[in-house]
Amino acid sequence: MSMKATFADFSVDPARLSNAVVTHDRAEFGGSHLTLNAGGTVTLDFEVADPEDIPEATLTVTALVSRLGSAPGHAPIDVLLQGESLAEDLTVPGGGDLPQDNVFAVPALLLKPGTNTLEIRASAEARSMLHLYRITLDSIDERGRSERGLAAQAARNSVFAFRTELRAAHAASATPWEAAPRLVFHLDRDEHSLPAQLGWRGEDGAESAISFQSNMSDFHGCHRSADGTAYEYRGRLTGDWAFPEGIEETSASGLHRFRTEEGYGGDWHSSHELRLLVDDGGAAVERVTWRDQRGNSGVAMLQAVSGEAGTTDVRVTDVEASDEFAQGGETADNLLTGSRTKWLVHDDTAQLHFTLARSAVVTSYTLMSANDCPDRDPRDWTLDGSHDGRTWTRVDSRAEETFSGRFETREFRLRAPAPGYRYYRLDITDNSGADETQLARVRFVEGPTGRAFTGYYQRYNEGPIGYRGTPVPTPAPVPAPLAIPAPLLAADLEAAVQSLTDTAQTLAALATRLRES
Repeated sequence: MSMKATFADFSVDPARLSNAVVTHDRAEFGGSHLTLNAGGTVTLDFEVADPEDIPEATLTVTALVSRLGSAPGHAPIDVLLQGESLAEDLTVPGGGDLPQDNVFAVPALLLKPGTNTLEIRASAEARSMLHLYRITLDSIDERGRSERGLAAQAARNSVFAFRTELRAAHAASATPWEAAPRLVFHLDRDEHSLPAQLGWRGEDGAESAISFQSNMSDFHGCHRSADGTAYEYRGRLTGDWAFPEGIEETSASGLHRFRTEEGYGGDWHSSHELRLLVDDGGAAVERVTWRDQRGNSGVAMLQAVSGEAGTTDVRVTDVEASDEFAQGGETADNLLTGSRTKWLVHDDTAQLHFTLARSAVVTSYTLMSANDCPDRDPRDWTLDGSHDGRTWTRVDSRAEETFSGRFETREFRLRAPAPGYRYYRLDITDNSGADETQLARVRFVEGPTGRAFTGYYQRYNEGPIGYRGTPVPTPAPVPAPLAIPAPLLAADLEAAVQSLTDTAQTLAALATRLRES
């Protein structure tokens, strides 16, 4: 190969480079580009193995000239290779509206074996700034190779986190933005391309649509809350990682992994795995749409399906009670422990509010009766779920329930899986006759359900095709080894040795008596 993919991407700091060493003068990183002041220069050194194999090269310089108020800007550039001019006093077209691709033919005779030097100079007479976004250089026989390499390198990090803000739609420009929950997302179907646009709808009816800067530094879009209020929506990148980093603390039912198929030619054909996560701090998503920077686009509409056998307790991070017997230590926090302590309230009705560690498709819940007084057991109650802790939906209702013993655990299955709620409210409307109500423990169970999707996919410049997916089976968890503190383990081993020693002595004495008899 006579020439490697050669590029410098200045949309991030430090720049993404391939077969290139970059230096600059009178220039600084501008958030999504390199800003050159008047007289500023950028120098790129790159290697060529054998220029005789290159009939001609294609140089692309993507740049923008900042405007002078309402007038077009003025920042001509010179482009030189090995000190020889490729362009003099070139005015980048567009006048500050959008970055422009400026393409130059590089004669083979200007290339040499070893290190070659490309220089871009902003005119000393410039009256506005030159914003330099990227440089690519390819043999004419392999045009586009550097662009593909740049896209693949940029897409290595596919988990993104944004600090977000909201402002009421149609508000005055001076209206301040208000902080909103963090957005974390990951969308990967093994095509090594960054997203350009993303839209999603939550199970509570809230929806968002956003568009990204090419370097993913920020986004702008719109959001409509579950109550129908419309907002402007924007975000600033706070972190990006290579999968699976960055997703550990997300909620919204976590990461979805799908085995996918594409429908064309009258049949379904296996396709790449799709990994999907959108966590905006609200309800779990039920629909996601996207378009990537190559122009490919897709839609996935999610629905719950029966999964493999097995259930999982969902961790509860907080519980609040309408009342509790704090003086006796019988508080609502006891409901979350594995011990047989209890919660007690001096009333025959009560409410308990639970916050789960994440949104989850709950299929059942369990209540454990307390240590005494069966007439304090709950008898009638309702269970409501919520995405935001304010708007509640009934998921279960019980009447005339009884417990047959103390510390008995009863499981109550929901008629339909709760759709990814994070907040639950247990409203005890009557007990079994006492003036107090009590429970020992409450658990929420995520049942054997998963998510499938149906939708479509459309590659750039092609027609849409069917697209569907089923959950990737999750391996059964490997039981953790029993954790025993070293001193206790040593004591147990010593006790075992002593027991074996005593047994051996007893057997030896028995054998001696048998020989003497």
